This record gives sequence, structure tokens and C-alpha cells, in this order.
Amino acid sequence: MTSHHDEEVLGRVYDARLMRRLWRYVAPHRRLIGVSLLLLVAVSAAQLAQPYLIKVAIDGPIARGDARGLGWIVAAFAGLLALEFSLRFLQIYALEKTGQNVVHDLRVQVYEHLQSLSSTFFDRNPVGRLVTRVTTDVETLAEVFSSGVVTLLGDGLKLIGIVVLLFWMDARLAALTVTVLPLLGVVAFLFRIRIRDAFRMVRSRVARLNAYLAETLGGMTVVQLFQRERANEKEFDEINRAHRDADLSSVVYDSIFSAIIELVGTLSLAMILWYGGGRVLLGAITFGTLVAFLEYAQKFFGPIRELGGYYSVMQSAMASSERIFALLDTPPEIVAPAAPVRLPVSRPGVTGEVVFDNVRFAYPGGPDVLRGLSFHVRPGEKVALVGSTGAGKSTVVRLLLRLYDPQAGAIYLDGVDVRDLDPKELRRRVGVVLQDHVLFSGSVADNIGMGDAGISRERIEAAARAVRAHGFITALTRGYDDDVRERGANFSMGQRQLLSFARALAFDPPVLVLDEATASVDSRTEMDIQKALRALTGGRTSLVIAHRLSTIQESDRILVLHHGVVREQGSHQQLMEVDGLYRMLHRLQFLEPALP
Repeated sequence: MTSHHDEEVLGRVYDARLMRRLWRYVAPHRRLIGVSLLLLVAVSAAQLAQPYLIKVAIDGPIARGDARGLGWIVAAFAGLLALEFSLRFLQIYALEKTGQNVVHDLRVQVYEHLQSLSSTFFDRNPVGRLVTRVTTDVETLAEVFSSGVVTLLGDGLKLIGIVVLLFWMDARLAALTVTVLPLLGVVAFLFRIRIRDAFRMVRSRVARLNAYLAETLGGMTVVQLFQRERANEKEFDEINRAHRDADLSSVVYDSIFSAIIELVGTLSLAMILWYGGGRVLLGAITFGTLVAFLEYAQKFFGPIRELGGYYSVMQSAMASSERIFALLDTPPEIVAPAAPVRLPVSRPGVTGEVVFDNVRFAYPGGPDVLRGLSFHVRPGEKVALVGSTGAGKSTVVRLLLRLYDPQAGAIYLDGVDVRDLDPKELRRRVGVVLQDHVLFSGSVADNIGMGDAGISRERIEAAARAVRAHGFITALTRGYDDDVRERGANFSMGQRQLLSFARALAFDPPVLVLDEATASVDSRTEMDIQKALRALTGGRTSLVIAHRLSTIQESDRILVLHHGVVREQGSHQQLMEVDGLYRMLHRLQFLEPALP
């Protein structure tokens, strides 16, 4: 079963290319990498010296019965163990610190890039999938440093050291030990692609699981009201089962690979014991040399046995890297021009004139919503947009804020095409209260001022007073410093909307857009807002979108949208005198009798 939660299918992976890109994030921390490598060399040296000390002890003090000499060797062995412990602690700490630094830098860049992407991107990508990118996929890359590339290099140095020591002690026995390396290389090559594909599938299923959870938990009230629990349980069970099967597939390949390495290692130890034991009986090597060989062989096959784990980590990291860089390579569709036009800083210099000139727009894959829309809002004018659902009213707001760009036509603010403005400056000039109001975790004051240092506490409180929100805010335990829970769950719908209204006013924009601003408040609160609006819209251009026609009757002009164009315009009284669309909407809403 496919759905919009599924991940996109990615193409062939070029590991070297991905690692070169990852190196850009590692390079600033290369000193820590260097320190970790030096510590790895020291740890490996301490480990390699231990079996040789055992050989010396067996062939020397033990063979001669020299207890004092054996004591010195035991003391040296204990010292090597203590040195290895200390150096390994420092080495692991350096690796983990490097990994977390890289993860921090990469996660910040991914989050910054997400904030730069356009609305069309978020229309196509479920929230859960994007959360997976910023959390799970980025965190996986930390394992590259804690148990991946650097550790693999250290084990490589250890293997080289072991091979050198083995050939130094006995070339024939050493040759027998390393004959298995070509076989292990073939096994590793065959399993590499399968393990990588398995981890790709696991990451895909994790993202789909997160996306489904984000969607259903966010709409749990609707789920419960319509008794969809059983249906959702079945859907979740299917998605969860797919994740389990993908994970088990990766475990199967990983387990087979590890089992093969274990089997080959055990057979090699048996061959060393058989062949080396014969050479001891012939007197070609000492018993201490055979014991040292067995110790070195165990240390030799230890890293090789762990090679399966390294492959799992590396292939998981490569799968995550693919997705992270695919996200980072997604260009934002709405960008600031190379030389943006700068509007005057002071409000008196910005008149707030808004013009839509023959604008045509369609959402991706859909029909035209606006079909040559044209209208002109004069500075300081209060204009209302009305029309049936789908007429394009909210789309007008999105285009004015340049959340999308029209396919044809132009939109002007104070005579400047909005595409010639920096989107940040444009959105600073237009205050918006949307129907779907969003509050964030933090204090009430932070939600009104949005953490902007330029918004003083006095301005925050003045905005709250203006929209009649000051009363219920001061009734809170800590007033403006009281916490807002996730999505404002500790406030009523009307209170959340009033806080959103205060937020827009706190920034004192020259243009104010109200998209169904009073849709979720009761009649008394609506009357309070209407009183505040009379003062707030004075000298300010206002664009009001409303289904409740009672809220826009005092507008200077009302534009009636139908199928993406302006069909009627005029004051409430003028439009009521004509038996047109506005009169029909008013009659339907207030159940008035039709004109004879």
C-alpha cells in the first residue's frame, strides 16, 4: 500500500561523494579527530604488547621457574591494562564529542533550511517525515564517529600491527592466519549492498511511522469523535508491521554476515592450534609463541567480526545521509531577489497600498483558483473580501504574503512588485491573523511578541488591551509570564484567537490582514473586537476576509469573489441594493426572503 507518507525512492548511492559532503561538517573539528586517532594508535599499541608479554612470561620466567621475573612481567601487564583503560576513555570521549558537534552543526543547518523552504514543499511532505530528517537521520550520523570511520581506521592499524608481529614471530603460521582475508573480503562485498538496501528501507518505514503518528495524534479529537480508533489501529498496525519486517530484514543480513565471520574465525583458530601445535612438538616454535599466536588471532578476528557492525553503522549512515542531503539540496521556491527594493523604515513612509493586477494562480496539480484577479486597495482603506468557499479569498492572503508566487500577473505593495522585496521585509509590513491560529510553547508575552527584542513589554500589553485580551491574561497565575502549553491547549479557542490578534497588532504593521479573524469567538467577544478594530484600522490599510457578513458591514468597500475574479464591489448598502451575489449570500446567511 502506498500513501503520501511513503518516502521517495532514492537512486544509486556514491559513498565517496556522500563522505566528501560529510567531511565539510567534520573539517571544523579535525583537531579532535586527530587527537582521537593518536589515542587510537596508543590504545592499539598497548593492546598489541599484551600477548607478547604473555609469550615472554611463558618462555621465560614460567619455563625457568623464576617467580620474581614473573612478578615484574605481571606488573608490566597490569600497567598496560591501566594505560589502555585511560587512553580508551579519552579516545571514546574525543570521538563522541566530535560526533555530537557534527550532529549539532548539521541539525542546525537542516532546521534553518527547512525554515527557508516554501509552502509548496510543506504541502508535499508530511511533518513526521521532516521530523525524522532532523532527529533520527541526523542522529544516525553520530554513530559514524563513535563506532564508524575513525574506529574502523583504528582497527585497521591494529590489524596491520598484528600481521607484522605474526610474521615477525613465525612466517609460516602467520601466512596460515591471513589466508582467510580474501574470503572475508568477498563476503563483505556481497553483503554490503544488501545491508545498505535493508537500512534504506528501515529509514523509509521509520519516516512513514513518524508521519502517521504526527497526523493522527494531532487530530486525535476528530478520531475519537468519529470513532475511527479501530480503523486507525488497523492502519497503524500495517505501517508498524512494515517497519518491523524491514528491521528484521536488516537484522537477518547483519546476523548472517556476523555468523560467517565468527565461523571463519573459529576455523582459523582451530587451524592455528593444529598446525602450531605440531610445530611446537617438532620444536620449531616455543609454546609461548603458540599461545601468543592464539591471543593475536583472537585480536585479529575481533575487529573483523565487528566489521558487520561497522557495515551496519556505515550503511545506515549512508541511507540517512542520502535523505538529509536530498533535503538540503531542495531549493526554496520563494527567495529574496539579488538586489531587493528597500521600503522606507518608518511607517509614515509606507502607505500600505495593495494592488492585484490580473493575477492567475493554481496550486500544484490543481485547477486555477484565481483567474485574472484584479483589485486596488487604497492607503488606509478597509476592504473586505467575501465569497463562497473556494472563491480564492485565503489564496489572496497567501499570495500577498508571498507564501506562493502567481503563475501570471503581479502583486504590488506601495507600487513595488512583492517579488522585488525581501520576503522577510514584506511579511514584516503585513500583519496577519489567520483562521488557523498557532501558539507555541513559551510564555504568553513571548507568543505575542514572538521573541522579537524590538517588541517591548509595553507594546505587548498595549496590543493585548486593544483586543480585549488583557483581562484574561492578567487573571492567569503569572499573567503575561504564564506558560502556553503545546498549541495553546490551556486556552479556549476564542482566547487563542485573541492572542493571535494581539500578536499581529504588536508589530504595528502598515497593512493588516484578517482571515476569518472572528470565526472562533462568541458574539460578545466579537463585539469587543469590532470596537477595537475601529481604532486600530484608522490610518492603516486593512484587508478583511469573512464568511460572517455581519463583521464586514462597516468596511469602506466589499469585494465579492466568484471563481477567482471580482464579480461585485461596493459598500454594504450599495451591494444590498442590487440583487447580485452579495445579496444572495446575505439572504442565505440571514434567511431573508428573496426579492420579488
